[in-house]
Parts: sequence; structure tokens; C-alpha cells
Amino acid sequence: DLNQEKVWLHEERAKMVIKKLQKENINGQYVPSLQEALTAILGMIPPGVVVARGDSITMEQIGIITELEKRNQNRIIDPLKINAEGFYVNAEWEQRRRIAREVFSADIYLVGTNAITLDGKLVNIDGWGNRVSALIFGPEKVIVVVGVNKIVKDVNEALERIHQFAAPINAKRHYLKHHREEFADLPCVRTGRCIDCSHAARICRYTVIIEGVASWEKGRINVVLVGEALGI
Repeated sequence: DLNQEKVWLHEERAKMVIKKLQKENINGQYVPSLQEALTAILGMIPPGVVVARGDSITMEQIGIITELEKRNQNRIIDPLKINAEGFYVNAEWEQRRRIAREVFSADIYLVGTNAITLDGKLVNIDGWGNRVSALIFGPEKVIVVVGVNKIVKDVNEALERIHQFAAPINAKRHYLKHHREEFADLPCVRTGRCIDCSHAARICRYTVIIEGVASWEKGRINVVLVGEALGI
């Protein structure tokens, strides 16, 4: 059983990341488990504030939106909300786009990240741009939740991870579980490999590397590192 050793390694790596984040005016904290992550995030969301969310498997695994709905003290903006069958609740593209724009006026934005480097950079690639743009600007406070499996050495390793692992799985997820038929012929969906395609439904269009925030926005971005493998 190497669980104790893995826990130690995860925490040490997380400490390295957090130290770098804090130098760049980004708050960071480490929690060992999903339950502790849920408690920490709920503690950062006061009653009455408007909460928006980005598309994130990590958030689903933690169950934060479900808990906020149970608490019933916050309005939740979710442009990509799905029903039990995996279809978008807001079926029309214009509806989703309108709600996505409302995200920028939220008090708190909940989101994951595709990768985080040991020197504290958040690396993300979007197909639509709504997630990465809200990370950068708009909501007053951003809470980024990330499993230790997404800690990588540097930006190059982060980009490789996204293109060759996260993006193919994410595209396949949208095709299989959310009925996005336009993704069926994506090269990464067919082969599991990124070929830097020019497909109309390509999900890798907007690459954002956050290296820090300005001093006057210190603490706007808050990273919660969880000592478990989460998300894609």
C-alpha cells in the first residue's frame, strides 16, 4: 500500500504550486479530499451572491452545484446545464449564448482548469471561449478547482496534456453523452489523437495561459488543489 507516500507527494507538489501562485497574486489552498474541497468551496460562497459555472467534470465530481441548489441561497447561472438524458436544458444556441454572457456579471465563477504548472500557471484551451474569457475578466471572484493529476512540469507539458489527452476525451464525452453529433467526425474523436485539425467543430480554438493577476485584483482568482485525481 503506497497511499501514504502518494498523499505526501501530492501535498508537496501542491505546496510548490501554491507558493508560486501566491507570488503572482493568486490565492491557493490544498485540501486532501473531495469532501474537504466541497466544504472549502461552500465556505467561499456567501448567501445571496450570484454564482456562475463553467463546464467542468471536476465540479460535477465534487457536487458543488447540487449542494448550492440544496442550500437554495444563491442564483446559479449555468449556460450548459444538461438534463438527465444529457441534452442541453437550453436547446437553442442563442439561448445558451445569451446565458453565457450573463456569466460576466456574476459575483463568483466556479470552474476547473485543463492543467496547472509547478510554477503556478493555469493553462486552458476552449472551443467556444466562454470559459477562458470569464476566467480572465468579468466575475468578481473566480474559484478554480483542480485535482493533483493536472499538475504538470511546465507550459509545454500542459499543452501536450490538453491536446493529446484532455481534448480527445472531452470531445468524445460531448459526442457520446451530450449528443453533439457535429463532433462525430472530429479526428480526435475518431482516432484519439490530435492532428491540429481545421474541422468546423474543433474544440481547441482559444488557448489561454494565466501567469498571474494584477496587484489591484489580488485574490480575484482562488485555486483549490485537491489531493485526488479529478476531471479530465
